Amino acid sequence: MSDNNPQQGQINIELDEKIAEGIYSNLAIINHSHSEFVLDFVTLMPGVPKAKVKSRIILTPQHAKRLLKAIAENIQRFEKANGEIKDSDQPQIPLNFGPTGQA
Repeated sequence: MSDNNPQQGQINIELDEKIAEGIYSNLAIINHSHSEFVLDFVTLMPGVPKAKVKSRIILTPQHAKRLLKAIAENIQRFEKANGEIKDSDQPQIPLNFGPTGQA
């Protein structure tokens, strides 16, 4: 079998250079409907009253649940290797976007 042909059941994922740089986010705003979850990633800067959404990810409810599980498993492995992640005492940011969650 050629190296260019992934085996059955495998996925070949490409990561372009710009996407690989990533986007820093220190606030996630989460909304949902009956058919999708919307995750908006924002960068808040100290002393700047306005912030823009830097990235938006839209997921099916099933994929959102798989993502939650994958993040929980990764946090567990991280804490096992590095110790407990402490929650900071930063003040809550009031967001009035309707029924939302924060992460």
